[in-house]
Formats: sequence, structure tokens, C-alpha cells
Amino acid sequence: MERAFPNRTEAGRLLAGRLVKYAGRDDVIVLGLPRGGVPVAFEVAQRLGAPLDVFIVRKLGVPGFEELAAGAIASGGVRVLNEDVVRALPNAEETIESIGPPDTCHELEEQADETICLSMPEFFQAVGQYYEDFSQTSDEDVRELLARGAQQRAVSGEQEQE
Repeated sequence: MERAFPNRTEAGRLLAGRLVKYAGRDDVIVLGLPRGGVPVAFEVAQRLGAPLDVFIVRKLGVPGFEELAAGAIASGGVRVLNEDVVRALPNAEETIESIGPPDTCHELEEQADETICLSMPEFFQAVGQYYEDFSQTSDEDVRELLARGAQQRAVSGEQEQE
């Protein structure tokens, strides 16, 4: 299998390259999913000159398969399920049927102005399969990137006022 990205930093750079029309705009904010999505989002935010923040979600993991997500829960009670994973689980209906409706996965496309995917493998299983380096991102790494992003935005804002 060919890897799509060497690491999260390069994935962010590549994604930012597809988002250049959003650069320098006041109505753009870049959100990263903690923890691993923050390094990607940091690179995008830096290249677009946009503020960086996090979108807090909780992964619904599959017991015994730590990297495999069956879905996610976000603030406001938003629930998203990966129906392919759910169907593959033994006793899936009994285990997670009450978590959320199956069509929640499609709501993001309907609610977003634009959806961009750099790679859409036919047989997608896990994000980590598509990176040469998919090492864990620590809480400290996330804090550092958020602080650097805020500091660079503050410096940029000061320069604009001069």
C-alpha cells in the first residue's frame, strides 16, 4: 500500500495548498481534532494566516482495536458512526444501536460550505495506514502548537496595526 503522506506536518502543508483561496480572510478559523489533527491544522492555519483552535470530540473506540474508531461524540450531543465498522462488530446492534442515527455521518457534507479530501482510498480502514510516520501526538505537543499559533497571530495582528 502506498502511503499518502510522510507525516502530519506534510499532510497539513498539502491540505493548505488546496485551501489557498481562504488565505488572509477574517471569516476563516482552522479547527483541529485533538490530538493528532492539531499538527495538521497548525500547518494549515500558518499557511492561511488563520486562527487555530480545537474541536473537542471523543472517539468511540472498538475494544481490543485501539486505533479503530466506530464513531465519535462531540459537544451538543452530536454523534457520528462509521457504519462499516459498526456492521463488522459482533452484536453491533445490541452494543451501540442507541448511540446515534446512521445518517449522521452525511450531515457534515450537508452543513459545510466545502469538503476537501486529499485522498479517498477505496478500502479505507484507519487513518494511520496512510502515513509513513503516524506517531502519537502528546498533550504537550498540542499545547505547544496552540500556543505558537496564538503567539504568531498576536504578532501578526501587532504588525498590521503599525
